[in-house]
Amino acid sequence: MSAGIPSSQTLALTAVAMLAFAGNSLLCRLALQHSGIDPTSFTTVRLLSGAVVLWALVRWQGQRPAGDWGSAAALFVYAAAFSLAYLSLSAGTGALLLFGAVQATMLGWGLWRGQRLGRGQTAGLVLAMGGLVALLMPGVTAPPAVGALLMIAAGVAWGVYSLRGRGAGDPTAVTAGNFVRAAALALALGLAGLPWATFDPVGLLWAVCSGAVTSGLGYAVWYTALKGLQPTSSASVQLSVPVLTALGGAVFLSEPVTVRLALCSLAILGGIAWVIAGQRTGK
Repeated sequence: MSAGIPSSQTLALTAVAMLAFAGNSLLCRLALQHSGIDPTSFTTVRLLSGAVVLWALVRWQGQRPAGDWGSAAALFVYAAAFSLAYLSLSAGTGALLLFGAVQATMLGWGLWRGQRLGRGQTAGLVLAMGGLVALLMPGVTAPPAVGALLMIAAGVAWGVYSLRGRGAGDPTAVTAGNFVRAAALALALGLAGLPWATFDPVGLLWAVCSGAVTSGLGYAVWYTALKGLQPTSSASVQLSVPVLTALGGAVFLSEPVTVRLALCSLAILGGIAWVIAGQRTGK
């Protein structure tokens, strides 16, 4: 096999991980719109079930959970804002805003640290920002402002979490420890809001699936796939998640894919891909 070409196993694992990431949005939207669970309870159950699965996986591998409270706080903010945002956003719009904010946060950090963009990368950044502005501009099909801001905040928090995790040790062990700590924060919030909590068996099932399967096992699969991917490839492939989520929302949740969302997605994801490609070529 030629150097730099991922194996069939890596490609399969990558596909499973991307479907899991898209599944997080679909399960959250499904639970909040078609069951009786509230966002705080969903977040608490999601983080608790994810922590249990990751802790068990790490212990089975003979390791100990790692992580730190700073990263756990960023993970908690991401999960909480993510759930609140999906009270009003469609699955596809939420995923687009989330992954756009993640990439923008990591790119912004690189610029702050002295990274310079070439002309092509600058054009890609302008295109992506223009697509985001067009998506958020007032209009009949614009996403609700509060939901959009919450999802952008979730993306920034996940970007911070990702930046803090670079070089922090075994990623599965680190993620397990961060999930355990974030679950403790979520449990405290859940107990404080218990008098106002609402949930039912269906909502709890979706929350457990989101935490245990599409989060816990999904992240474990992704970190395994990363061993066979180049850094640029790992960043680029995540741009497929908003597309998969929008398609899943249309099929499983009967959510419309508007012309505005499609064009803005093309601008945002295409612009980010242009920037990422420029990091590889230096242009």
